[in-house]
Amino acid sequence: MTVRIAVDAMGGDLAPDALVQGSIKAAAAYSDVQIILVGQREKLPAESTLPLNVVIEEAASVMAMDESVENLRKKRDSSIWVATKMVKEGRADAVISAGSTGAQMAAALLLLGRIPGITRPGICTVFPTLKGGSVLFDIGANLELEPEQYLQFALLGKVAAEMLLSRENPTVGLLNNGTEEHKGTDKLVAAHQLLKQSRLNFIGNYEAREIMSGNCDVIVTDGFTGNAVLKTSEGLARTLLSLLKQELTAGVMRKIGAALVMPGLKNLKEMLDYKKIGGAPLLGVNGISVVCHGSSDAETIKSAVAQTLKLYNSNFVEQLRKQAADFFNE
Repeated sequence: MTVRIAVDAMGGDLAPDALVQGSIKAAAAYSDVQIILVGQREKLPAESTLPLNVVIEEAASVMAMDESVENLRKKRDSSIWVATKMVKEGRADAVISAGSTGAQMAAALLLLGRIPGITRPGICTVFPTLKGGSVLFDIGANLELEPEQYLQFALLGKVAAEMLLSRENPTVGLLNNGTEEHKGTDKLVAAHQLLKQSRLNFIGNYEAREIMSGNCDVIVTDGFTGNAVLKTSEGLARTLLSLLKQELTAGVMRKIGAALVMPGLKNLKEMLDYKKIGGAPLLGVNGISVVCHGSSDAETIKSAVAQTLKLYNSNFVEQLRKQAADFFNE
């Protein structure tokens, strides 16, 4: 069966070229996918020059990265609106965008709606750890959360860990500035109690220094904190790799040693590279909407398509709906 993925071709710092090239790469790599480039036709290649499984859907306008989300209702011909509407109407199975995260989230809420029991969607990513990765959720959609939303995100993260990481009865931790129950803001203290009383496999508060250990499968936090953790880690990884390169090439003997460890360093760099991950699914909405980094290049978009195929083929949204219904109606 062919999976139809609508790609917001106008969204992102490198649009439309990176989105087009990434879509072409994905179309060549995955024979079971049809890519629908959604955007301004005059800025896209002629459809006759594209692979047979890459087509174009016209969208007259664009939501700028710094544009107020309030304008989305007035720009229903924008590429992110049209792409998301295709999912709502059943003309596409998923949407991918590297454009404005706020606009993508708003379009998903307005057109796809929320999964019952979930008040706000969030952005989930698989964070690299010593034990193969942990789910970090939220990483940017919600700057603040109410205690009940931490519980909702814990459930969504649990399903993500089961489906994306094949974890059975995944552990859940609440990101905080200490392990004691009374630590953190009033909302975090209240969230801790809700999680403790739930039937989730909650292991308590979790400190940021432990994230990369991989000792917790799902780490729940607000979008402000999660985004800061993610970007700090990206910057730290780049800095460490640069320092290692400088030190390992500082002399002849070190260069000889560097040749021996270089394959390992290359593997480490790839593990920490967001381009290999592709995108982060927006969880809590009634459909697949994958959020990509604003500076996504062609390789990132290709990886995002691969991730989207995995989400679709695992019936990810259906699992979210089922488990949310069981959890909140028990």
